[in-house]
Parts: sequence; structure tokens; C-alpha cells
Amino acid sequence: MENLNALRVFVRVAETRSFTEAAKRLGLTSSAVSKAITRLEQELNVRLLHRTTRSVGLTNDGASFFEHCLQVLAQIEDAENVLNRATSSPHGRLRVHMPVGFGRRVIVPALSQFIEQHPALVLDAELSDRTVDLAYEGIDAAVHIGEPADARLIARRLCNLRFVACASPEYLARHGAPLTPDELDRHHCLAYVLMHTGRYREWQFVHDGKPFSKTVSGRLNFNNAESLLEAATSGLGIAMISNFIAAEAIREGKLQCVLTDYAGIGPPVSVVYLPGRNLSPKVRAFVDFLRDLIPSDPDWDKITLQ
Repeated sequence: MENLNALRVFVRVAETRSFTEAAKRLGLTSSAVSKAITRLEQELNVRLLHRTTRSVGLTNDGASFFEHCLQVLAQIEDAENVLNRATSSPHGRLRVHMPVGFGRRVIVPALSQFIEQHPALVLDAELSDRTVDLAYEGIDAAVHIGEPADARLIARRLCNLRFVACASPEYLARHGAPLTPDELDRHHCLAYVLMHTGRYREWQFVHDGKPFSKTVSGRLNFNNAESLLEAATSGLGIAMISNFIAAEAIREGKLQCVLTDYAGIGPPVSVVYLPGRNLSPKVRAFVDFLRDLIPSDPDWDKITLQ
């Protein structure tokens, strides 16, 4: 291989599935990118990409070569970062993604400290509950709830979530507290509706060490956890809410937990990033910031487990 830059061009095209988008991210012209790929294919004597007027895709050989290129470039970047680690400080633009609720409640209030610590960084943060493709979208790191679906990603676990069933003291005074999940059928329940499917998110429970779920819905349902919180504190019913969202209302006495004997550990929260960036100073700084900010036994667990 005469020119490692050709590998970088190929990887960017493979990630974006577009010569034009790859050229933008590399600061090259589309023509230069196309010529680089052609020369690489000629040098290897194999076709790496399927090209049509509408899209670019990997051949079987291209897909195999892509995975090896990622490893090679990651090792090169790691080696460069090891040499620079002692003197290099986080700088440049850091693009991160985080879920709306967890981002607003836990991370965003502490970002001023992160920015003050790293004045050479520009942080672009997207808060949404959509699924993101870090490689395709050029995102440096993401906060992810649940097990990462992409096996290529490196995941550093931050904590586990719990979902708690809770209602306002006024509601419980009027209707009583359910003692088992089956008794929820006689209560006003506030469910999380998945608008793209029309289904409701199941409520997860654990009894005698065995997990089980129950589909719950009522006359008032939302696709937003903050709205569920507001409805529950207003006395409109019982809601199943992430403990980090419910913790403040529970602390202030606006909500009370029910069915605590059936509560179990929820999904993990991790910060994820591509393997080629695991020693990047800006990504490392963000990961360290999150790991310091979020202990494995956060305060919201202590409040909701009382």
C-alpha cells in the first residue's frame, strides 16, 4: 500500500455511502475522491464499491476490506495519540448525542464545568431520542441507554437505570395504592405510547428474581417522559418513569413510589464511541467527565429505593 490516505478516503466513502458527502468531510472534491477510490481498486485489483447514480455500496470484498481498514487506521490513530497524549489538550469541535430526558436532567446542567475546563473545545450537543449512526453522521460520542446494537462501538458503562411506578399522594389517597402489578388494571395508568407503532411501552417488573412485563395503558398517554411526570404529579394516575426523572418529585413529596417490591434493575447507560477515537483527547475528556459526573450508584437510585 503506497498511500495510507487512500484508506482514509475509502473508509469515509464506505461510512457515508456517498462520494459527495465523503468529499465534504475530507475537504476534497468529489472528483478527487472518485479518482482515489479508482486508483485503490486498481492497486488492489478488486472492486470495492458498487456505484449507481443514486447510491454507493460495498461489495463483499469491500465490506471485508472496510473492517480491516478501520482496525488499521484505529491503530495508527492510537499510536499518534499515545505520542501526543502528554502534551496534547482537548481542542476542536466535539459532536455528541444524548437522549432528551437523561441529557436535560443529568448532563446539560453540568456542561458549564466541562466547557470551563476545556476552553479550546467547541461542543455541539444534540438531544433527541432517535437512533444515531456515529460513523455515518460524524458524531464523536453518544450517551446510549440499553445495550449498543452496533458491535463496532466501544461502550463505557456509566450506571444502570431503574423505572419506578409512582403516583401523587392525592391520587393514592383517593384510589389507594396497588399491592401487585395485577391491581393496576383497576387504576388510572399513564402509559408511554410509541407513536410510530401505536403500541405502549411495557412496564417491567421482577418478582422472586424473575422478570416479567405488563402492558399498561389508560385514557391519557404520552410519548414524552417529562409529560408523564407532570401528569402523575397532577394526580391524573400512576406512571412508570425513569428514576432520574422522578427523583426530584419524590424527594419533594410530589410523588410516592408504589410496587417497590417488584422493582428491578433497568437498562444500562453507557457512553459509546468508535474504536478509532478511543484515545482522542477530546473524546477521552468527555468520557472522563461523564464517568466523574455519574457514579455507578447515583443519588436518584438511593431516593427511589427508600
